[in-house]
Amino acid sequence: MLLQLHVKNLAIIDEVEVDFTEGLNILTGETGAGKSVILGSIHLALGAKADKDSIRDGAEYALVELVFQVENEEQKKKIEALDLPVEEDGVVILQRKISPARSVFKVCGETVSASVLKELAPILLDIYGQHDYQSLLQDKKHLDILDSFGDKTLAEQKAILKEEYAKYLDLKKAYDTPEMSPEQRERELSFARFEVDEIEKAKLVPCELEELERNLRKMENSGKVKEGLVRVLQLLKEEDSSCENSLNRALREMSHLSALDDDMAELEERMAEVDSLLRDLSRDLNFALEADDFDEREFVRVRERVDLINHLQIKYGKSIEQILNYAEERKAYIYRLENAVEESERIGKELADKEALLEEYAKALRKLRQAEAVKLEKEIVEALHDLNFMQAEFAVSFEEAEQVGANGKDKVVFMISTNPGEKLRPLSAVASGGELSRIMLAIKTISAKRDDINTLIFDEIDSGISGKTAWKVSEKLGILAKSHQVICITHLPQIAAMADSHYCIEKSEQNGKTVTNIMPLKENGALNEVARLLGGEVITDAVLENARELKIQAQNTKNG
Repeated sequence: MLLQLHVKNLAIIDEVEVDFTEGLNILTGETGAGKSVILGSIHLALGAKADKDSIRDGAEYALVELVFQVENEEQKKKIEALDLPVEEDGVVILQRKISPARSVFKVCGETVSASVLKELAPILLDIYGQHDYQSLLQDKKHLDILDSFGDKTLAEQKAILKEEYAKYLDLKKAYDTPEMSPEQRERELSFARFEVDEIEKAKLVPCELEELERNLRKMENSGKVKEGLVRVLQLLKEEDSSCENSLNRALREMSHLSALDDDMAELEERMAEVDSLLRDLSRDLNFALEADDFDEREFVRVRERVDLINHLQIKYGKSIEQILNYAEERKAYIYRLENAVEESERIGKELADKEALLEEYAKALRKLRQAEAVKLEKEIVEALHDLNFMQAEFAVSFEEAEQVGANGKDKVVFMISTNPGEKLRPLSAVASGGELSRIMLAIKTISAKRDDINTLIFDEIDSGISGKTAWKVSEKLGILAKSHQVICITHLPQIAAMADSHYCIEKSEQNGKTVTNIMPLKENGALNEVARLLGGEVITDAVLENARELKIQAQNTKNG
C-alpha cells in the first residue's frame, strides 16, 4: 500500500507530506485548492511527462516521493523481475527530482529510467481518472478486461498462442520475401560463397587471437628485454661493487666470525644459501641473454596472422566466435538460395501447419473466454445493481475476426442496458460520463478480487451522480476498502462520510504566494468537512446534524 506522499516545490505546493492509511482514504477541498496537483504529483512520480513550468516559482527543482509497503509475494517477484530493489521490510521508495534541464528517477536510491518506472507503476497501484473511464468506450479495452478477469488457465493459453503467433510471423516474413531473379540469386550466391571461403581459409581457432597477441608483444619487445638483461647482469656481477662481489666478501668475513663464535655458524649457512641462489640466478640470466629465440620469419607470420584476424573482425564480427557464427549463417543462406524452390515449399507447408495450429489455439482460447464471460456478466450485473443500476443488463458479445492475431481471433464488445425496456447496446453507444465511472467501479470491484494490486486511486468517481446513487457508490467504495487501500478525491458528502481517513486540501497565501496544504482531519474536523460539502460556507446546526447522521449511517454500513 501507499504509506506516504511527499511533494516539494511543485506548482502551488511549497512542501507537503501525507501519511496514508489502510482502508478508504478520502481527499476533499474547495475547487482550485490543489486536488489535481496532488493526483498529478503521483502521476509524475510514476513516470508521467513533466513540464519545467511545474517547478514552483523561485525554486531550483521539484521533488515527488512515494513510499510503498509491499507485502504481497507476487508483487515482490514482479518488482525483482524488473531488476529493482525491495527493502528487507518490503518498503519501496520512488523518487523523482524535476529540474529545468532533466528529471532523475530513483527506486530505493538506485537511478532508473522513466520507462522502467512506467513498468513498475501498474505493479504497485491502479489510478482511475476521467481518461481511464473513457477507455471503456474503446472496444479493444473490453478484451483486456475479460482476459484479466480470467483464471490462470486462460492466461497460460493466451501466452502459448502469443508465442506461437510470433513464430508464425517469422515464417511468414521468410515466405513473403520477394523471389530473386536468377541473375540476382547468382550474385548473392557468389558473394556469400566468397565470404564463407575467406573465413574458412583462415582456419580460425577460438581464443587464438589472445595467444598470438601475447607472442607478438614478446617478440616486439625482445630487443629491449636483452638490453635490460645486460644491465641487470652488470649490476649483479660485472662491477667491483656488484651484488656477487659484495656477497663474496661478506661471506668470507662471516666465515672468520663463525670460527670465533659458534652462534655465527647458522648465519653463515644462511648467507651461503643466498650466495648459491644468486649464482643460480646469474646463470639463468646468462642463459636467457645468450638464447637467440627471435625468429624473423615467425615474427612476420604472427604479425600477418594477427592482421588477418583483425581484418576479418572488421568485416564479420567483433570476435572469432562471432566470425564463425556468421560463416554458419551464410552457409545456411547459401543452402536456402541453392534450394530456393524446395525451401519455399518447406516454409509454405510449415506455415500452413502453423496456421492450423493457431486456429486450434484460438478456438481453445475462445472457449475459455466464453466460460469466463458468463461469470463476468453475472458479477457485473450484481455490482451494477449495487450501484443503483437497478434493472441494468450486461452481456459480453463475441465476434470472430478474419484472421488469428496475437490475442486470438476474438472481438469482444461489452453490451449494456441501463434502463428497463431498452435493448442491449454497445457500451460506447449508451453510457454517459457518470455511468462510465460507476461501470468502471463495478468492474474494478470484481477484478480487485483477482489481482495483486493493493492500492487503488479514484478521481472523478462522483462525476454526474448525486443523492441515492452517490450513496450506493460510497457503499461500494467502502466494501472495496475492506480488502484494498482506496484513495479517492471527491466532492460528495456521501462518499466523504465513508472515510476511514479524511484529508482536507486547503489553499492559502503565505508571503505573497499561494500555497496548498493537506491536513489529516480528526473526528470533529472530518464531521465539519462533511457538513461543508452538504451546506456550503455556512454550517448551521441542522447541516451539522445531517452530517453527523450521514457519518453514523456510513459507520453502520461498514460495520455490517
